[in-house]
Amino acid sequence: MTQITAETDVAEIRGVIDGWVEAFRSHDVEAAMAVHAPDTVSFDIVAPLRYVGVSAYRRPWEEVFENFPGPIDFEIRDLDITLGSDLAFSRSLNRMTATMGDGQQIDYWFRWTACFRKIEGRWLIVHDHTSVPTDFASGMAVLDLVP
Repeated sequence: MTQITAETDVAEIRGVIDGWVEAFRSHDVEAAMAVHAPDTVSFDIVAPLRYVGVSAYRRPWEEVFENFPGPIDFEIRDLDITLGSDLAFSRSLNRMTATMGDGQQIDYWFRWTACFRKIEGRWLIVHDHTSVPTDFASGMAVLDLVP
C-alpha cells in the first residue's frame, strides 16, 4: 500500500464516519444504512445483544429518531483509524446530546469501535460496537463520565 493510497483510504473512512454522524444529526435512517454493508453486525447500546444485517439494524435507528424528535448533536473525540489493505477499524469516544420527546435532556459519552471492509471499491461498516462503562455494584450504566 502506498502512502497516497493509505491517505486516500483513511480519508474515505473518515467520510464514512462523517456520514454516520450526519445521519444522527439529520435523522436520516437511509443515510445510516448506506454506510453499512448489507451483512453488518452491530453490538449497539440498546437491546438486543446484536443486530445482524441492515434490515434488522434499521429498527433501532428508527427508534432513536422517534425518541429524539428534536436536534441531535454529536461529537467524536480521539478518533483513531487503523488501516489494512481491505480491512480497517476505528475507535473513538463519542458524545451525544439531544432532547427526548418528553423533554428530558441527555448528554453522555460512549465508546465506539467500527470495523470497515472495502467492498467493490467502497469502505463500509461491517461491524460496530457501542458501549458505556458499567458500575458492577449497582448493575447500572455509568453515563456521567467525560474524557
